[in-house]
Amino acid sequence: MIAATLAAVVVGAGLAAPALAQPVAAQPVAGQPLAAKPAPDAVSADATGTGTSTDTGTEWTRPFVPPELREVLNPFAVSMLADSVPASPAENAEGLWGQAGPFYDEPPIDDSMPMGHLLNSEPFEVIYNGIKPAHIRAWRTMYVTEDVAGNRVISTGVIMVPDDGRDDASRPVVAYQQINDSAGAKCHPSSQWTGGDFMDFSSIAALGPLAQFLGEGAAVVISDVGNDADPGVHTVFAGRYAGMALLNGLRAAYDVPGAGVNPNNDVGVFGVAGGGVGAAFAIEYQPWYAPEIPVTATLLEAMAVDQRTFIDFADGHLGSGFVLATLVGLEPQYPEMRLNDKLNPAGRFLADIFRDACQTPFYYLTPFLPQHTLFTSGIPPADEPDFQHVFRDNSLGISNPTANPALRPPGKVLVTSCAADDSIMVVTPAQDARNLVDSYRAQGVDVHYHGLDCGPGVMITDLYRWMTELFGMHAVNWLMDEIR
Repeated sequence: MIAATLAAVVVGAGLAAPALAQPVAAQPVAGQPLAAKPAPDAVSADATGTGTSTDTGTEWTRPFVPPELREVLNPFAVSMLADSVPASPAENAEGLWGQAGPFYDEPPIDDSMPMGHLLNSEPFEVIYNGIKPAHIRAWRTMYVTEDVAGNRVISTGVIMVPDDGRDDASRPVVAYQQINDSAGAKCHPSSQWTGGDFMDFSSIAALGPLAQFLGEGAAVVISDVGNDADPGVHTVFAGRYAGMALLNGLRAAYDVPGAGVNPNNDVGVFGVAGGGVGAAFAIEYQPWYAPEIPVTATLLEAMAVDQRTFIDFADGHLGSGFVLATLVGLEPQYPEMRLNDKLNPAGRFLADIFRDACQTPFYYLTPFLPQHTLFTSGIPPADEPDFQHVFRDNSLGISNPTANPALRPPGKVLVTSCAADDSIMVVTPAQDARNLVDSYRAQGVDVHYHGLDCGPGVMITDLYRWMTELFGMHAVNWLMDEIR
């Protein structure tokens, strides 16, 4: 089935789902938690500007085109599939319906533990949709990170390394933030790659990029953005939380016995849609929060740059369910939202489902639903006064309002998105990505914008191009060239 699923990734279609993130205040000692969140008026709500960026940066002359099929089904990927074996019925049952296991039991943590402190790790066999792909060495990780209030909390994650005979010390490193938009437990990468969360869109969208990364010999580090097995609501939509979880997951990966992730090797950050927000916040924080991590290139695609405009744009469209899912996923970090107090009975019923659910299929079951119909006030959530400071906290490109060169995102940054709002499959406004490029450019970032034709004509006439571009696969070769 994994072969069939990977084939579907290179001939099928998918929906790019959203997620979100938050700005910073003071710059503390590297590796230490923030002392305080910024005041709501500390940054301008429209700091991303209204530009129309098309090109910038140095040496941005290469074309960004879909990978050839042989680059996705590369020799490593072919051997991985050819030598794969079915998981046993017991392994499948454990992954789909079993308890999370003792690995996810959280030990006590205290203020003596630095950010990224490795609490636990263990090797595991990758299982995806009933198949155990060959030649992948993988580890679960558990480590210290922080929430939006600067409190130490625990996250889990995954490391994958190709068993290709290469010296681990020479491998480039990819920090991959998946399209991980689920509020429920056991819905995240740790479950997806151990036989759980069957056919979640997050893992489907990751198959192609992972085949490319592993085929290039990279070590891939993925964060669950929280403890995968935590029974509470997972706050993957809170951007500072997601960005810090990715950076601290890298710190932890360097200490995992046997994985050989080299802290001296270049790191490429890769995030699409919801993962693009966490990835963007990671590079916005890296200069002062984790300057020891050598990030040299970043790919960001189709992410929600401006929280409020995303909520407004997606409301009533195909991805309308992600509006409520976003609010549900933000509330635990911002309890002053008091979401249940604002929802009517139908809204509370749906929110309760979302709080315990994986994104697939539940968040896709209310397409085109006007979200104001779920609120007692009848006000669209984008206009709810009590949510405005949360939207500001979770918007990109405003973490460095004075354009301090020491605080700008590192390395080269490629921002790619649909060039026009002409696809029902996309839920983020096209202009917002160009606004982010303008913001980064104003800070002196070596940034480039690449617009995509996501229209129905391409979907009909060149489905392979349309789908691989939605998953960011057209930029993997560029990213690998920058970090080799």
